[in-house]
Amino acid sequence: MKRIFKKNKALIVLFIMIILLIAVMLDIKYEGLFFQLLPASIQSKLADIF
Repeated sequence: MKRIFKKNKALIVLFIMIILLIAVMLDIKYEGLFFQLLPASIQSKLADIF
């Protein structure tokens, strides 16, 4: 098990980063919790982009 994890560590980290990136983009698009925590000025700029 340890050998498999060591071998594919970079692949696993890349996969997790991609999942997090997608989650953040969806949160901003649908104005979720992360989006609501941002200051109003940044919210308006992001709302214009998405």
